[in-house]
Amino acid sequence: MAEERENTANAPEQDLSEMMRVRREKMDAFRAMGVPPFGHRFEVTDYASALKEKYDYLAEDEEGEEEVRIAGRLMAIRGHGKASFSTLNDRTGNIQVYFKMDVLGEQKYKEEFKRLDIGDIIGIRGVVFKTRRGEVTVRVEDFDLLSKSLRPLPEKFHGLKDVDTRYRQRYLDLMVNHDVREVFRKRTKIIQSIRRYLDTRDFLEVETPVLSTLAGGAAARPFITHHNALDIDLYLRIATELSLKRLIVGGLDRVYEMGRIFRNEGMDVRHNPEFTSIEIYQAFADHRDLMEITEGIVRQAAEDVLGTTKITYQGVEIDLGSVRTISMNDAVREETGKDFLSCQTVDEARAMAREIGVPFEERHGIGGILNAAFEEKVEDGLMQPTFITGHPTEISPLAKRNADDPRITDRFEFFVYGRELANGFTELNDPIDQEQRFMDQLAQREAGDAEAHVMDRDFITALEYGLPPTGGLGIGIDRLVMLLTDSPSIRDVLLFPTMKPLAE
Repeated sequence: MAEERENTANAPEQDLSEMMRVRREKMDAFRAMGVPPFGHRFEVTDYASALKEKYDYLAEDEEGEEEVRIAGRLMAIRGHGKASFSTLNDRTGNIQVYFKMDVLGEQKYKEEFKRLDIGDIIGIRGVVFKTRRGEVTVRVEDFDLLSKSLRPLPEKFHGLKDVDTRYRQRYLDLMVNHDVREVFRKRTKIIQSIRRYLDTRDFLEVETPVLSTLAGGAAARPFITHHNALDIDLYLRIATELSLKRLIVGGLDRVYEMGRIFRNEGMDVRHNPEFTSIEIYQAFADHRDLMEITEGIVRQAAEDVLGTTKITYQGVEIDLGSVRTISMNDAVREETGKDFLSCQTVDEARAMAREIGVPFEERHGIGGILNAAFEEKVEDGLMQPTFITGHPTEISPLAKRNADDPRITDRFEFFVYGRELANGFTELNDPIDQEQRFMDQLAQREAGDAEAHVMDRDFITALEYGLPPTGGLGIGIDRLVMLLTDSPSIRDVLLFPTMKPLAE
């Protein structure tokens, strides 16, 4: 009967300490033999998945002719006295490896192999063969210890399940949960897809400051830090918008930036204090052009990573190739029967909101109440891809007013599965109007809205030099990755999500 070397799942603390003591004794034994327990460079020429594919043609007990060199972590060791089958994991997956005393030699087998533990990292030189059970396997002719694992893995066969440990110690999560590795491989492919989409359309990727004397470009609370040399407080950016629009003023007609954004706000399955977004700006365009870009980016990413635009997210079938467009007011009217833009006074809008049970704040005007009704009655039900347009001017301080109805702006939000994935608009390029919008935001700030926009005089100065008609767009990269990897929480797509420190 094959015997696994250790089972550490849910091991008591004293057992864990004993296992670690034994591993350190083995480390000392390797040193005494002249074998470095933390080795050096190993030339890798082969990988698990490629070997299994390449040698699948072998018949039972048939072996290949070439030497292979593979390295990875031992994930299982099954002993049979003078021979042992083990599982080696590298960045492409698992492969079975076979240690035999007659091949390695009695001293190498008994003195070195027998001191290996699950979790150790080794380099192997050997020959591929297929077992009688039809499994492609590497017969080990020699091996090097590359890193002795001094801690046992948390679980052996079923992966790491404790969510808190998975997020705090992502290295363990990646080590034992191979599907998690795949999520982050897809994340990289999604980002590469977005960059290709924009680069082929002559957009220029740029970098703008993370630290700023003002926190602008979004309605959010910033993180504050202090610069000692200048003796001033600085803010971690809550958006890249105002910096990127300054570049449009300067003549860089198509720009984008993908990077970390920081907002000092609540945390839930959709929000982390630091997250990745991309903002895109195109001169001589408007919100309709950016809606086309939004749809193109999402569709292309789905096709590049999944091979289809028809996906399933949390059990809901979604077709990313079919997008609906509807105004905010029409969406609310469709759901509740109430037309808020028909209201002549704020009191009329308040009465309408009360009728359908929509909470609002006293500072809200008609536009703010319409937005509250949308968030309360419509947003969560937008399962299929939907562009919501016609956002009230009151809640859109940086968007251009609609030419036919100044109460609303030429703005859109893109929703999938009841979640906002993107936000864009025709940029406000009238410096006089922009200054008044900032003044209105300051009034809201004084009325208690801590997330209202601050006054940015330098940005107004830039607009006074002339901002061409411009369309702008922001996409939440983490939410897009969640959607395309069927991940329920933003923490599942961040390698190192923000966590409250454990008590010592």
